[in-house]
Amino acid sequence: MSQITTHILDLSLGMPARGVAAILYRGTGADRTELGQGVTDTDGRISRWLGDETLPGGTYSIIFASGRYFADRGVDTFYPHVEIVFGVAEGGAHYHVPLLLSPWGYSTYRGS
Repeated sequence: MSQITTHILDLSLGMPARGVAAILYRGTGADRTELGQGVTDTDGRISRWLGDETLPGGTYSIIFASGRYFADRGVDTFYPHVEIVFGVAEGGAHYHVPLLLSPWGYSTYRGS
């Protein structure tokens, strides 16, 4: 398992959101660097963005293609994408970034 993982639940279905494309970045704005891409599995998870290396501390973000996910299901949505920006401390802790998603809103928190 990599140091950063994610899990998406589609609240409108009450099920994991499978098939959501996402990109992991380090940094923000013009200075950000893509670290990896993934697509959620049947349980709505991406657990292998990277290898097992320890990431340096700093600001990271995940951009989820929520608009494409809902469009593929024929569902209108307000958000073409969801970007979650979060901080990683030095030391190699695990960061789990869950996303609770619906066509009209979303929520996130630091998971375990």
